[in-house]
Amino acid sequence: MAMSFPKEQPAGVAEIGIRWFQKGDAAAFRRLNEEWITRFFRIEPKEEPLLADPQSAILDSGGRILFATAGKRCVGCCALVRIADQEFEVAKMAVEPSYQGVGIGRRLLVATIEEGRNAGAHRLYLETNHVLTPAIRLYESVGFKHIDPNRIIPSPYARADVYMELFLV
Repeated sequence: MAMSFPKEQPAGVAEIGIRWFQKGDAAAFRRLNEEWITRFFRIEPKEEPLLADPQSAILDSGGRILFATAGKRCVGCCALVRIADQEFEVAKMAVEPSYQGVGIGRRLLVATIEEGRNAGAHRLYLETNHVLTPAIRLYESVGFKHIDPNRIIPSPYARADVYMELFLV
């Protein structure tokens, strides 16, 4: 899958493509996620397998990973982790700091939602942290809703304190 952005985007964004995970992308997936995680938090035990081997931890169980690319460089990523039949967690979304603020995260998230639909998802779920306000605003803007506190299942991530979902049917 490859997409190009319309030419009316800010300079440089028109050349950003969106594509699926390919052989050799594990290092870029790790680099992109370690950058934001260690900037705000710390790597937690649950995510180490995802970062170390996304093929086994995400893709082999029916998940998906999408990348935003600038030429051959991966500048953003977002994963769909299968959590149940017809349910995926939107996870490990990252955009390199120098590429933030020009709509790449939105394009990546919209493509990830569409990929969830294509995979038969009825519900997408995510966990984040209140300090990531721009990400929360982005999720809200594409239709994610905050989950009622009575429905929240405790997260294995110590940093998770915001829980959202998007129903696709």
